[in-house]
Amino acid sequence: MSPLRARPGLLVCAALGVFVFLYLRDPTAEEPGEGPPRPPVVECGYYPDELCSALFAGKEAAPQVAKFCKNPQGSEIGAHFHAPGNCSRLTRGLRFITRPLSAEEGNFSLAYIITFRKELAVLVQLLRAIYAPQNVYCIHVDEKAPRKQKAAVQALVSCFENMLLSPRSGEAAASGPTRLQADLGCMRALARPALRWSHVLNLCGQDFPIKTNKEIVHYIRSRWRDKNITPGVAQPPNNGSTTSPGAPEAPPDASVYAAPGQTLKEPPHNLTVYFGSAYYVLTRKFVEFVLTDTRAKDMLQWSAGLRSPERLYWATLNRLKDAPGTTPHAGWEGDVRAVKRRNEEGKGHDGCKGHYVQDSCVYGPGDLPWIIQSPSLFANQFEASSDPLVVTCLARRHRLRVLRAAEVPVEPHWRFDQEGHFDMKLSAERRQQTRPGKRAVRK
Repeated sequence: MSPLRARPGLLVCAALGVFVFLYLRDPTAEEPGEGPPRPPVVECGYYPDELCSALFAGKEAAPQVAKFCKNPQGSEIGAHFHAPGNCSRLTRGLRFITRPLSAEEGNFSLAYIITFRKELAVLVQLLRAIYAPQNVYCIHVDEKAPRKQKAAVQALVSCFENMLLSPRSGEAAASGPTRLQADLGCMRALARPALRWSHVLNLCGQDFPIKTNKEIVHYIRSRWRDKNITPGVAQPPNNGSTTSPGAPEAPPDASVYAAPGQTLKEPPHNLTVYFGSAYYVLTRKFVEFVLTDTRAKDMLQWSAGLRSPERLYWATLNRLKDAPGTTPHAGWEGDVRAVKRRNEEGKGHDGCKGHYVQDSCVYGPGDLPWIIQSPSLFANQFEASSDPLVVTCLARRHRLRVLRAAEVPVEPHWRFDQEGHFDMKLSAERRQQTRPGKRAVRK
């Protein structure tokens, strides 16, 4: 019996798996015995891996193709596939990796908290990329998500013993008290003794990893083994001396965090309030501290009236000197999330090649070179509905890098189809970067 929960998972998966499989299955996949392999496809039609390679290299290779891919032909998605009969076929068809790929990864389990509101195709590609059987995953589904998408997420979660839905469902906006409560609800579920993990990371459903699981594990173990990562500073940044490239911008007046008509009260326990990122990497001991310490509970109650409490809560508690794994003197350290913000154009990046939503870039194909050169663990944000090619190319590159570093035999169904040219291209890039006399580029 799963330590996560006892549920009629197979029945739910069988009932709802048809929808997930037809709606989300990687179009590059094929069933055994279906004839000669087809060229890789995305929702908009067929394209060669040469296109992805060119986009990663920063070449304006196929703007017409990228534009064409913004108008997907939905009827072409599942036309070539048959519905699965059980969870095993569903997960194999979606190309999930089902064994730890190295001893280091197998002995260092991570927990993930993922909030989902829209972009189901991106969420499934994200889960497929970060999935490892030794990790655990908690997904908070926003109550405003479309009904069919909720059913699809439930079906997929039911097929994995190490995934669970948040016990506190409800609205989870991109920011605000509900977002903070969504994270804490998953933390309570993940903190059960039966679940073994070392660090927890939070994501949203429109993120995608830049690094592999092995690279994430190595980064945490080598630099942050017993420490939390909560980038932030003591005062809201209002000049260049307190910010770093990619740091979120905030007005200098802390009262902007108060709801309209309210006055910002003094924080409890005379805490110094820090402003920082909503995204983190936290140790298990720190999570247990947050769920039980009086100061953390009082801070949560105090922040309930603020507009963006998640940008204050984690950064503030991680500066307490007596809490587990805290970094009282840290600033913006920690390469957690790569985001192109409008206010950083010309300083942290060369502009958004997709489009801005609330001053954050929704990536386009032209952003791919910047993304893969970032030292961050994850990038945000992606929309398959507007640019399906972006996350599809990243997913193919990510899987190739994962399998190339695997220390166990690679199962055939872990591979995406038609990888030959792309794999050779990546290998050539690596040789070029590490030739004698050349300085290696950090990926």
